[in-house]
Amino acid sequence: MNRIGVVVFPGSNCEYDALEAMSALGAEAQFVWHSATHLDGFDGVILPGGFAHGDYLRPGALARFSPVMEAVAQFARAGGAVLGICNGFQVLTEAGLLPGALQKNRGLTFLCQPTTLIVESTKSVLTRGATVGQELVIPINHFSGSYTCDDETFASLVANDQIVLRYKENPNGSRDDIAGVSNVEGNVVGLMPHPERAMSTLLGSADGRVLLEGFVGAPVGAH
Repeated sequence: MNRIGVVVFPGSNCEYDALEAMSALGAEAQFVWHSATHLDGFDGVILPGGFAHGDYLRPGALARFSPVMEAVAQFARAGGAVLGICNGFQVLTEAGLLPGALQKNRGLTFLCQPTTLIVESTKSVLTRGATVGQELVIPINHFSGSYTCDDETFASLVANDQIVLRYKENPNGSRDDIAGVSNVEGNVVGLMPHPERAMSTLLGSADGRVLLEGFVGAPVGAH
């Protein structure tokens, strides 16, 4: 994989971080405005963090209706690698591309801090380069980051090995310490922590590299 589209919604604010992280890993990254109707030529797509459409109604609720999301859905159905980070994770759940939902943090507190994650599955385009049980220090920066789902969905997540990352010490009240999940096929992944902000020990941690290297190196789908 070497050409990555970074979707930009009105209100996105982490798109440059994602772009720089991809470039640092040798990928050719390009911004894609939310009005785009196709993703031709891309090997992977990232929905970055921020406040898409101002988080009106609830985070991701309006972004799911942007024209680009139909293109993202088609890209995902064709096997393309899709990654949603923080607000991007929220958008993917609202669009039905990932199960569950993100609600306000326990205690209604905004959180911005380093967090230790545990890799739970390597059967995804994000965690394919990691090892099960590996601990990674990745920062979080969210107010609505508590993952929730009903019992049936949770049972399905466990049965299909879709829980890819858990918090070592749950910061936000997420069900079963969940920090990131994938679709059944493993080519669509969402997580609340920001691996693109953990690319160098000079900034506190380089643990995000193992995740994003896996994403960049993910097999190209049939799109």
